Amino acid sequence: MTCLVSRTGRELQRYNNMGRRQVVGCIPYRYKNIENNNNGDDSSNCNISSNINELEVLVISSQKGQGRFMFPKGGWEVDESLEEAASRESHEEAGVLGKVQLELGKWSFISKRHNTYYEGYMFPLLVNEQLDFWPEKNLRRRIWMSVTEAREVCQHWWMKEALDILVERLSSSSSSSSSSSSSSCPCPIDEEIIVDQNQHQHQHHEQDIIISSNNNNDEDHVLALACALS
Repeated sequence: MTCLVSRTGRELQRYNNMGRRQVVGCIPYRYKNIENNNNGDDSSNCNISSNINELEVLVISSQKGQGRFMFPKGGWEVDESLEEAASRESHEEAGVLGKVQLELGKWSFISKRHNTYYEGYMFPLLVNEQLDFWPEKNLRRRIWMSVTEAREVCQHWWMKEALDILVERLSSSSSSSSSSSSSSCPCPIDEEIIVDQNQHQHQHHEQDIIISSNNNNDEDHVLALACALS
C-alpha cells in the first residue's frame, strides 16, 4: 500500500554549502502501446528502446494554477537519497511508480517565488504503475504528452534541458541497440551513459517563464493545449 499523504515542512530540507535549497525533479516516461512498460525491469528496454517515436512523458499542473505545467519536483530531505527523493516526488505529485534511472544533471536556477538560487537535480523514471489515488490527486492534474508537447507547456527552462538530455540518451541507446544485431538482453539503458553535469550547470538571473513553441506566453494557449490532450 502506498502512502496517501505528502511530506510537508522543511525541517528535513537539505541545503548545499552555499546555503541554496536542494530540490529533486523527475521525468516520468513510458512508451505508448507497449506492454513491457509494466515489466519494471531493465530487460524490457531491449524491446522498447527502438521505439523512440512512441515516447511519452508525464507532466503535472502547478498548485498555483491549472494552466502552468512542469515535471514533479520537491525538496531533497536529509533522510533520503537523491533517487529516493525523485521516486517520492513522482508518487506524491503525479501518482506514478517505476524505476529511477541515471541522473540527468544538476542545475542552478532562480526561484521565482522566493527570488533566490536553488540547486536542482533531475532524474528519469520509467513508469510501470499508474495509481488511481495519490497524495496530491485533488491538487494537480497529470497529462501524458509527447516530448514536443511537453517542451511547449513546461514552464521551467532547466526541466526542458533535462528532457532534451533524456531524449538524446534514449535515442543513443536505440541506435546502439539497432546497430548490434548480435547483442541480447539484458541491456539496461541507464548503464555506461555518463552525463557531464558540469556542462549543464547554469547561473540564470531571469525568472522562469512559460515558453511555448511559437514564443506565445499566453497561459490560455497552454491551458487549451492541455485540455485538448486530457
